[in-house]
Amino acid sequence: MKLIIVSVGNKMPDWITQGFNEYIKRMPREAKIELLEIKPESRTSGKTTEQIMQAEAQRILHALPASSLKIALDERGATPTTKQLAAQMENWMRGGQDVAFIIGGADGLHETVKLAAQHLMALSALTLPHAFVRVLLAEQLYRAHSLMHNHPYHRE
Repeated sequence: MKLIIVSVGNKMPDWITQGFNEYIKRMPREAKIELLEIKPESRTSGKTTEQIMQAEAQRILHALPASSLKIALDERGATPTTKQLAAQMENWMRGGQDVAFIIGGADGLHETVKLAAQHLMALSALTLPHAFVRVLLAEQLYRAHSLMHNHPYHRE
């Protein structure tokens, strides 16, 4: 099983890249995290926010592995606890299906991406910077996997 993070944005600040890489290198082979970066639409092209989001949605939908379980990250989605995420990850690993987490750009995700996803998930009720979400998601996936294996990383 692969955990695929499909994220709008490239040319991230070094601290984002370093933080993200720290967690993906900790993940074991059976729960490898893969990043698919989606080129953001230019914000200086004179396009409306709707047009920008539509263009990014087309790129996202084209990049998504067809057979993966698709989870769109949105602040209005379900907010699982770490234990619930760990239980869900256990189910995904048993099923063997790849899981794609979709992170929108600066304006969020277009409705077509949300409708294409099987689930909406929120990491927080707060609105988070889209670049930071990839680091936070990688950390939470690592934490959930650690919890599944009684690793001392997760404490209560």
